[in-house]
Amino acid sequence: MPEFQRFSYDVLVIGAGGAGLRAAIEAGACGAKVGVVCKSLLGKAHTVMAEGGIAAALANVDDRDNWRVHFADTMRGGQYLNNWRMAELHAKEAPECVRELEAWGALFDRTKDGRILQRNFGGHKYPRLAHVGDRTGLEMIRTLQDHGIYTGMEVHMECTVLSLLLDSGRVVGACGYDREKGLFQLWQAKAVVLATGGIGRAYKITSNSWEYTGDGLALAYNAGAELQEMEFVQFHPTGMVWPISVRGILVTEGVRGEGGVLRNSEGRRFMFDEIPDLYKDSTADNEEEGWRYTQGDRNARRPPELLTRDHVARCINREVKAGRGTPHGGVFLDIAWIKQHLPKAEERIKRKLPSMYHQFKQLADLDITKEPMEVGPTTHYMMGGIRVHGDSQMSSVPGLFAAGEAAAGLHGANRLGGNSLSDLVVFGRRAGRFAAEFAKKNEANGAATKVDEEQLQATAKAALRPFDNGASGENPYQIQYDLQEAMQDLVGIVRTESEMQQALEKIAQLQARADRVGITGHRQYNNGWHTAIDLASLLVVSEAITRAALLRKESRGAQFREDFPNKDTEWGKQNIVVKRGADGEMLVEKRAIPPMPEELKAVIDEMK
Repeated sequence: MPEFQRFSYDVLVIGAGGAGLRAAIEAGACGAKVGVVCKSLLGKAHTVMAEGGIAAALANVDDRDNWRVHFADTMRGGQYLNNWRMAELHAKEAPECVRELEAWGALFDRTKDGRILQRNFGGHKYPRLAHVGDRTGLEMIRTLQDHGIYTGMEVHMECTVLSLLLDSGRVVGACGYDREKGLFQLWQAKAVVLATGGIGRAYKITSNSWEYTGDGLALAYNAGAELQEMEFVQFHPTGMVWPISVRGILVTEGVRGEGGVLRNSEGRRFMFDEIPDLYKDSTADNEEEGWRYTQGDRNARRPPELLTRDHVARCINREVKAGRGTPHGGVFLDIAWIKQHLPKAEERIKRKLPSMYHQFKQLADLDITKEPMEVGPTTHYMMGGIRVHGDSQMSSVPGLFAAGEAAAGLHGANRLGGNSLSDLVVFGRRAGRFAAEFAKKNEANGAATKVDEEQLQATAKAALRPFDNGASGENPYQIQYDLQEAMQDLVGIVRTESEMQQALEKIAQLQARADRVGITGHRQYNNGWHTAIDLASLLVVSEAITRAALLRKESRGAQFREDFPNKDTEWGKQNIVVKRGADGEMLVEKRAIPPMPEELKAVIDEMK
């Protein structure tokens, strides 16, 4: 009978990225005893990879910006499948959250008069992204981590959560194990916040770090919570495709925001084909006008490279399929061309995009101030996730909250660049506050949190089963590779019903193989065991993505169905919800989007 190390908290936060840390800080400020569990080391969350900036209508660069414009941009980018209440709260509260970060020590780039500087980004009408060069996520995590430790949260690093614990339908904690020593742990709690990030490791080519195996979504699903919008996986248009040493690494949208242009193998800026009515025929004039926009000219038109991510990704995919791609299956992203307009362009690039310059120079011997990058779409972000209440962030399971990329609703069918970081702090804060209130309310009502010891032992036994199978079992690394390849090839940026049906068959076969997975050695420092455990989450989210994408018979936002290439008006009124059936099968159903209040409709009409 495995023994469990036991801990008790008012609020347990699973995940230590931007959303998790902000939730922990807020719950602690509300008087709750807070525990944080993270899969990696504190400060190593995937949020540090966010480069371009945090979207907030501060109006420091263009005074025409405000929450109404930001709200309308977010809804339009999400193809109006967004949870409109979350989009409203996000647009209204993001500026306050950015100023809060500044008060806690975040060092943002500055305008000449000392205010927080903001840059252009795809899908945003005005310069809206507050940034720290191209290291915004790193600065944000540094700030939240320092402030969180100061508030007294307890952190359990390098732990994998195996299951959520329920009592009478309410979440009462979680159990898992220490990845370093292999010891089982129990964290009792009156409320739990899931802030575990996305699902990028279900795909072969991704910008996501190794932790992104969909753990939080699978934990919630298995506990009875509903998932939503799982069909909408964002493929960032500009991940490196060559050299091989940097394949999949993200090239921030800030490169395009600072003047970078996309060209095919013929040297043509193909993105102008998408909006020819807005520009003159002359390529020189087009480039000149795009350059004026990046310099903050209020009368210049936005360059087509700053269209929404799904649009740009599909255009790149089209060029490659038409034979106009680079030798390695991408297109060229060129920031060096701004030397035509700026005498000190190299210094500007190094100052504005320091991580991009140093990273590619060191890892690939590529100088972005002198030569273009080869880029293509890479799996980047999950718009779908755990279905939550717009105000409180609580899921359909009492006491279980979610925030950040693990939660669905804000982004609808497609996320605008920069909205991810403001999402983390706006809804991390809300999740932490309402989780603390839930914990206090249940404590005041005398509701005890009882742990089912049989469930604990069953979870531990299932986790140890791969050791029983030993060397004769299936290889977990091979199963993960086969799953990633199937999702990349069959449920990728362009989808068809026949290919997705094939994917479901392969997922079922891989599930059967995962049940027979075997590993050798002991529980300490055993990467094979960690990979075997991750398979369960990856298979759940992969099936959910595929089934939701099959049900939505239209193309909208991040989903492009080659067999249904157009939008459908009726589908524009529906979310797709995924939940676990009574006998364990995965159920997928349509759910009507609640009607939007007239005052918010008026905002959208006004901005149109």
